[in-house]
Amino acid sequence: MFRQKALASLHTQRAATGARRALVGLDGFVDTIVTAVGQRRGPGNDFTAIPTISDFAKRLAAAAGKSTNVELYPTMEKLGGNGPIMAGALLANGSAVTYVGAVGHPTVHPVFAGLAKGQGRVHTLCAAAATTAVEFEDGKIMLGQMRTLDEVTTAKINEVVGAVTFAKELSEAGLVAIVNWTMIPHATAIMRDLVEQVLPKLPKAPRRFFFDLADPEKRTADDLRGVLTVIGRFEPFGRVTLGLNLKEAQQVYAVLGFAAVKEDEASLRKMAADIRAKLAIDTVVVHPRECAACATGDKTYWVPGPLAEKPLITTGAGDHFNAGFVTGQVLGLDPEGALTLGVCTSGHYVRTAKSPSLDDLEKFLANWR
Repeated sequence: MFRQKALASLHTQRAATGARRALVGLDGFVDTIVTAVGQRRGPGNDFTAIPTISDFAKRLAAAAGKSTNVELYPTMEKLGGNGPIMAGALLANGSAVTYVGAVGHPTVHPVFAGLAKGQGRVHTLCAAAATTAVEFEDGKIMLGQMRTLDEVTTAKINEVVGAVTFAKELSEAGLVAIVNWTMIPHATAIMRDLVEQVLPKLPKAPRRFFFDLADPEKRTADDLRGVLTVIGRFEPFGRVTLGLNLKEAQQVYAVLGFAAVKEDEASLRKMAADIRAKLAIDTVVVHPRECAACATGDKTYWVPGPLAEKPLITTGAGDHFNAGFVTGQVLGLDPEGALTLGVCTSGHYVRTAKSPSLDDLEKFLANWR
């Protein structure tokens, strides 16, 4: 029933809604997707992969006190980073996007060229970081080199984009998405500058803010509590959504002082509601692989996802969920509809390795079984 309702809402609202512009930042990665080789039989892709992270861990553990060689077979090079992937997904579904982030120096790296096509505009702050994404049947291991992200600062934004131009981009955007806080050392300071120096000077307008932390495990509890406080300060300037995968939600839940809960539907709803109330923001969404839940106001919502048993790609699935969810919000779908658009955007992507258009999403919704 929820699928048919979301399909009808999407079909109606996409025709009634005018132009959508989003401002997205601030990271940027060149992703190399690889498979860990278990046993090689011949050249090229003639090998058996190490199937799971557990198997990979056993292979590495057996080398303790000795050494080992693990071949990583490249299958794809693509744009990466939470921001660029989300921006690309928003462009695919018809949004106009301005991207500000670490996407190349002195010019934009070729993998990000698509962000500047059509309704896309790009401001590059510095060279991109790099990720080797080792994909397994049960998840992925992201190996990152991200020293360049140290250069992403308010001063750099003002130098490259210009303070006036950046303020104009903020003013024109119906959606402002700041993602990958964990990997950007100066992200909290940038966000604090926005709420203290920039946003109070802009004309009031209906806008949404979206934040994604991106696995804050390596940051201190004080750092995490600090950015959560700053995120709450955006609420006077627009409606704030915090997007969390399951692991991130559990980390945030713990650092806010809540006792651990299970991973079933009721627990996901409770986590989303408790975090939302604690931060005093409009919406919190929690999206495990197989479903998604959100809390907004005093209500919670939950939908199952079209889980792919053998996905073509998993890196970027969460960012596609985020793009679908916020598109649903901007289009005016109810929270359940936004969740449905999120899981369908992710579901389409992992099956095809392509970001879906709204037409693609309508077809996916109509045929989802």
